[in-house]
Amino acid sequence: MTVQASELILNPDGSVYHLNLKPENIAHNIIFVGDQYRVSKISKHFDVIRFKTEKREFVTHTGTYNNKEISVISTGIGPDNIDIVINELDALVNIDLESRLPKKDLTSLNIVRVGTSGALHEDIPLDSFVLSAFGLDINGMLHAYQTKTIQHQDIEDAFMKHTNWDPQKARPLIVKNSAFLENKFQSSKTHLGLTVTAGGFYGAQGRVLRLPLRDSGLIDAIASFNFKGIRATNFEMETSAIYGLSKLLGHHALSLNAIIANRANGTFSSDPGQTIENLITYALERF
Repeated sequence: MTVQASELILNPDGSVYHLNLKPENIAHNIIFVGDQYRVSKISKHFDVIRFKTEKREFVTHTGTYNNKEISVISTGIGPDNIDIVINELDALVNIDLESRLPKKDLTSLNIVRVGTSGALHEDIPLDSFVLSAFGLDINGMLHAYQTKTIQHQDIEDAFMKHTNWDPQKARPLIVKNSAFLENKFQSSKTHLGLTVTAGGFYGAQGRVLRLPLRDSGLIDAIASFNFKGIRATNFEMETSAIYGLSKLLGHHALSLNAIIANRANGTFSSDPGQTIENLITYALERF
């Protein structure tokens, strides 16, 4: 079925609307960062950069690192932006933008998030790396799609019972990472865990400034959740959306988290920039 112009919007030059990209502009190995200024901190390691573009918060650099072609794309913050980025990347490789017809032979992208996060346990130290085995969606974005085939409902049910989940909120969804990418990126330097993806930074992650929380005990309940050894390890704002949409569209996805805050003991990294640089180097070498 033809994808209508109102559903897949293209710029006058034929590039996809938000990302400002054409199919030839991207590699099939992609690193996501939230911060647009972090793109150049990764691409500076490339042997050569063959393409650059930017529009709004979406910045893309494509080049080669050790003869491997890689694109780095800034997504901005939050699951709503991930909805834009992954759908438009999939359109670039799996929809013919001229005929607007889905391709018969589909392409799987390798997508690795390199981001920052806050740990929920004292035994996950500052400046360490968490590799997200699962993404726990508590923001509701994935409910726009048919997710039953990618969910882990046994873990979800246990989580809802443990946290006494408010039925007026969206049902939590739990999605596994790509086993293929986990095997490539896991090492003694990474902690495996369940990463909680919130829809906001303050109240959604249990931070209190001046506004009282609807459920003041939720963060402690999340931190104490453990299902057959699977525990909630860290909070951020993109992983579950990346995992869910990638699974549904047939792409491989992994989230690597630089731990720059520890919520359990209230500490923050003394040199978060170096921690991010260490994770960037680690990700590039594993690619």
